[in-house]
Amino acid sequence: MTILSKLFIAVALGALSLLAFQCQPQRTHIEDSDAMLTFTLDTLYFDTVFTTIGTVTKSFRVKNPNNQFIMIDDISLAGGNNSVFRINVDGEPGIRFSDLEIAPKDSMFIFVEATLDPNEMSDILLIEDSIFFSTNGNQQHVNLAAWGQDVHMISEGWIDEDVTWPNDKPYLIIDYLYVDSLSTLTIDPGVTVYMHYNALLYVDGSLEMNGTLEEPVLFRGDRLEDFYKDKPGQWRFIYLSEDSHNNVIDNAEIICGTMGFLISASPESGLQPDLQISNSTINYMSSNGIYSLNASISASNLVVGDCGGSCAALIYGGAYNFTHCTFYNAWPTWYSNRQLPALFLADYFANIDEDGNLVIYTGGEYEKAEFTNSIISGNSRMELVIDSYDDLQMNYRFDYCLTRINTDSMDYTTDPLFSNIINNEDPKLDSIPVLYSLDTLSPAIDAGFPAHAIGVPFDYVGVNRLADEAPDLGAFERVED
Repeated sequence: MTILSKLFIAVALGALSLLAFQCQPQRTHIEDSDAMLTFTLDTLYFDTVFTTIGTVTKSFRVKNPNNQFIMIDDISLAGGNNSVFRINVDGEPGIRFSDLEIAPKDSMFIFVEATLDPNEMSDILLIEDSIFFSTNGNQQHVNLAAWGQDVHMISEGWIDEDVTWPNDKPYLIIDYLYVDSLSTLTIDPGVTVYMHYNALLYVDGSLEMNGTLEEPVLFRGDRLEDFYKDKPGQWRFIYLSEDSHNNVIDNAEIICGTMGFLISASPESGLQPDLQISNSTINYMSSNGIYSLNASISASNLVVGDCGGSCAALIYGGAYNFTHCTFYNAWPTWYSNRQLPALFLADYFANIDEDGNLVIYTGGEYEKAEFTNSIISGNSRMELVIDSYDDLQMNYRFDYCLTRINTDSMDYTTDPLFSNIINNEDPKLDSIPVLYSLDTLSPAIDAGFPAHAIGVPFDYVGVNRLADEAPDLGAFERVED
């Protein structure tokens, strides 16, 4: 490169540097008392949070709408060190900040989180504070508001005696709660049990949920923001082991987990765990609503809704009786492509042994599997599958049911164990949101058999299903105005 070329480059770079310097805005600060800050919100709200557990982190922006730099003399958390809130200003944590500037038409972020103290009360309390901004003699503020809920917190819990949970305040299971084989956990009406991510309830003994129509027992995830009210997979499941016995669930709502109930006994154990469930809902499960392997289940007025697997998968035999139940799986395709039907019966199952080998267990036997006056439907072409590994006749019975069966795959019409079936008709449930009760045009209305309803004379909400011509199919009896 010649000396002339080097000189030209040096002059050009110098000119560009001078031009860049001249394009910089002059660092003058507006001091007019009319020059104020603006905010992306006036109040930062936190949905109900549990005491002693921190909230999610939320944020807002502080804007300078002016054409000059503005100096913020002071930013302070009104509650100071006694506040339940914590703030972070442009990456720096603290409770007070001074002499912060914002460029013309620019903004800064304020991050906020909170940890609420226990209030020893069952009521939800509102906790408030403010962040104050002092600029050019002006005082501005953004309000902070969080609702706090006190809970019984359980981490690595162990129940080794009979225990009753009263409805004084909710219960929060952080990881697991174990009920040993000689103990019973009884849950009183109106109790809410929050389950943290991946939490489970493991029962070797007995579980009783004694909800009522007015005060059901609720199991749900611990994310309380409105967005999570119907999101699956927030916790694991309620596991009833092979030793578990005398489990009774009445008037319960179990939502937003991986599975509602996992109830199983190994083929070689010779045991059969049992569950009696009535007037209850299992919904928004990322896998199965009920997965039962060689167990005994008696169910009435049971609703099992949207599941990423089956509403009920009854595997490798057992003893089952479902009367006036609604299995309706409208699992949204944007979550995943559901492969399993609403109801799945199989006399075999597969497992991975300790060496990582796939082992298929065959030869399971059903003492019975009866479905009467029930609805088995959904948004798939095939919502009922019965599968025998060795093509053996299985012991089941479907009588007075509304089903969704692709007869090209399973011709139930030649099967004497199916009778009085309404197939491939829309049950026309109340929708937006789906309530699982029947619309006025539902083919399930008055389509049941009175004799099947004698043991279940009242529906999910206490309506007498024997008061008219015939009972409706499913968990709900339609009452015309």
